Amino acid sequence: MNNRYLKIFGIITTLGMIVVLIQGVLVTQTGSGDACGAEWPLCLGQVFPESPTVQTLIEYTHRVVSGLLGIMVIILAIWSWKKIPHIKETKFFAIIAVLFIVFQGLLGAAAVVWGQSNAVMALHFGFSLISFASVMLLTVLAFENDMPKKYVQPVISSKLRNYIYFVITYLYIVVYTGAYVKHTNSSAACSGWPLCNGQLIPPLEGSVGIQFGHRVAAGFLFIVILVWFIWLIRHYRQEKVIYYSGLVSLLFVTVQVISGAVVVFSGFSLETTMFHAFFISLLFGVVSYGTLLAYRAETKD
Repeated sequence: MNNRYLKIFGIITTLGMIVVLIQGVLVTQTGSGDACGAEWPLCLGQVFPESPTVQTLIEYTHRVVSGLLGIMVIILAIWSWKKIPHIKETKFFAIIAVLFIVFQGLLGAAAVVWGQSNAVMALHFGFSLISFASVMLLTVLAFENDMPKKYVQPVISSKLRNYIYFVITYLYIVVYTGAYVKHTNSSAACSGWPLCNGQLIPPLEGSVGIQFGHRVAAGFLFIVILVWFIWLIRHYRQEKVIYYSGLVSLLFVTVQVISGAVVVFSGFSLETTMFHAFFISLLFGVVSYGTLLAYRAETKD
């Protein structure tokens, strides 16, 4: 059974989750988080704010789209649970997708009403990424349902499996450091790239330390994913699906590093910052799929 409509709905929901992620960056970048006042779910005390400013529209639209996508994620989770329960990862990703869309919504609401520390608010983007990746993987499972098992269950070593687990964990840490840079307004702390304020290693204090720490973490991420891909080239080129997940991950992390430099040279423009966030979302999704393949793989040492 090809589950055509489930696949279409999954694709639409996945794309919608990317929109939510980008909108979240737009809210942060434009300082629109408080534009509806300290109220939630109302905006300036109204269901539909009258004579809204641009910032109010940005925040209000983000709330509306996030709410709509929350409903769509729940529908996708239930639909997948009913249609492809025989795929063992379905129920797990359905639960994770719903839990994290709820977590990120509640965290956003709490930030509006009570305020949150920068360290806690940096988790908001990470929660959204996990929900996005879960939705994407549910959609992938719907497509995998029509594929022979040999294509989606590679044979790899336990060392490679553990390394891929490390890759996804480290990637999430890098994502968190990037979100922390944004929420502490440390983006412009380092002028120039790859040097920071003309120094190879600047004084690691305050905003400079936060921004430089993210740069170092992101640079090391490129090396981590490069090692993963070299490993695949040398030993697992015949395992096509996991091989291409590594290849695409390397391409995306390369674009991510370049886009990070472009963000600096552009003066942290809105467009380049959103592009940067867009590609980290794609990278996280692809590495998440590589992690799923590693989890279900047969191991031979």
